[in-house]
Amino acid sequence: MKKNKKRSKKNKLMKKIIPVLIAVGMIFIIAAGAAGSFLYQRYSYSKEKADLNAYYGLLETADTAIILNDVILEEKGILRDGHCYLDLESVHSYLNDRFYVDYNEKLLLYVLPEEVVSVPLGETSEDGYVAAFEAGETAYLALDFVKKYSDFNFTLYTEPNRVLLETLWEELSTAEISKDTAVRLKGGVKSEILTEVAKGDRVKVLEEMETWDRVATQDGYIGYVEKKRLTDFKTETAIKDTGYVEPDYGSNTRDYKINLSWHQISAEAGNSTFPGVMDGVTCVNVISPTWFFLYDNEGTVRSIASKEYVDTAHARGLEVWALVDDFTHKSDNGVETQEVLSYTSKRKLVIDTLMSEAERCGFDGINVDFERVTEEAGEDYIQFIRELAMECRSRGLVLSVDNYVPRNFNAHYEWKEQGIMADYVIIMGYDEHWAGCEEAGSVASLGYVEEGIQKMVEVVPSRKVINALPLYTRIWNTDSEGKVTSQAVGIKTASDYLINNRVAYEWDEATGQNYAEFTSDGDLVQVWLEDEQSIAAKISVMKHYNLGGVATWKLGFDDGRENIWSVIAAFLAD
Repeated sequence: MKKNKKRSKKNKLMKKIIPVLIAVGMIFIIAAGAAGSFLYQRYSYSKEKADLNAYYGLLETADTAIILNDVILEEKGILRDGHCYLDLESVHSYLNDRFYVDYNEKLLLYVLPEEVVSVPLGETSEDGYVAAFEAGETAYLALDFVKKYSDFNFTLYTEPNRVLLETLWEELSTAEISKDTAVRLKGGVKSEILTEVAKGDRVKVLEEMETWDRVATQDGYIGYVEKKRLTDFKTETAIKDTGYVEPDYGSNTRDYKINLSWHQISAEAGNSTFPGVMDGVTCVNVISPTWFFLYDNEGTVRSIASKEYVDTAHARGLEVWALVDDFTHKSDNGVETQEVLSYTSKRKLVIDTLMSEAERCGFDGINVDFERVTEEAGEDYIQFIRELAMECRSRGLVLSVDNYVPRNFNAHYEWKEQGIMADYVIIMGYDEHWAGCEEAGSVASLGYVEEGIQKMVEVVPSRKVINALPLYTRIWNTDSEGKVTSQAVGIKTASDYLINNRVAYEWDEATGQNYAEFTSDGDLVQVWLEDEQSIAAKISVMKHYNLGGVATWKLGFDDGRENIWSVIAAFLAD
């Protein structure tokens, strides 16, 4: 009986425990399931595909992503008839800035050493596709056409549209995919899939991290792959095979230093002053008479050139580089430089006139002095220089181009391209302070001159750079109310002015010039002299940078100061 009672109690206890155990087991199973689900959700690989149109920023059917050297650009190309087109600005920024579009006459132009390639916008080329077309106010160029004249490779893919551009051939890190895997938008197994890569594929490794590396696939996807899926890391040098050969635009530079001086002539009768202004002038080997100027907005060029002048100069052993400007007739004829240069036919008329005059008169070169080129006209201007250079080169004429001292405000004059196309790039190293300036100052302080030279030789070979010196200065007057006025005078006139007023001057290290000041009728008079000493200081800078020559503005301002020419002669002989 006692055993039965014990068994009964045990059974009752078990009946109480079993439900508890079942409940605990169920809780454990649920908890384990939840944990497993949590772990699965957290660590399992997502199979969600990324929206590739959103990834590449493609909004329209024809939009084409641009991947430049493994960077996805904000700019988009256009897919049209199986060809990829980039807008002109993108072509300039990333591939080749020598392409020029004439929006007035609907032409795409490219200047080669001996010809100008010209393709009408919207017309099918001899290659069977449209080389360029205009949409709105933008021109689009076919990459197939751009590549004919440029140093890059490209590969076009569709679904989604994307084009891979290569312009750099540097060392790069690569790795092999060790197992079929996904390239994901971000580092992490839950990130969306961009594309799949197979075992044995090679990818570029753009950035190594702890567990995920940023990679670029051969077909233009840039995302993340687990480091454990990468093997056989290598450093490789990309093989350059674009088929491009850099054109040689040549150079008609001399094997001696140039000493050019400008002869300002405003009418045909002024040609007769040539012998007189050369009195006392020595060592000049190039004379540049101001003979040509834009006359109207149709491309007409007025000429006061003289064959007799050229013959006389040649008899003296001088070359003649005839000057053409864009400002002489601005006030009375309303000439607008961009209105002329933005039309291919008008540029051609200007160039044809200059070439015809060169043949008639027999001068040796052209000196371009366009000082009214706005930023908007920069591309038109440099295209004019390219086309003019080609014609000068074919005729053995020297082309020199005048420039303000290089600054950010005039960077649209494209000095680097000038240095490729032209024979000489001239810095007009003066007018640091000019007529109308609100403060008195030097026309050409030493620091101003050196800064201009230094900036120019960064982009133009020094043998092609000529620095122009002023043979003048300004006499500055500041009245009691602070109003500043000035007058430009030749260097001898300035010296005589100080002598007549019994004013002494002293050397100013800051400007590299002799400086004088005095009061006259209550006005402060200031003069920063140009003389043998200041010219010698500037020449020293020019020697340091090994420039190709010197120029002076202008004949007649020197007043026969032979010491000036002897200082310059020493530079030429060095």
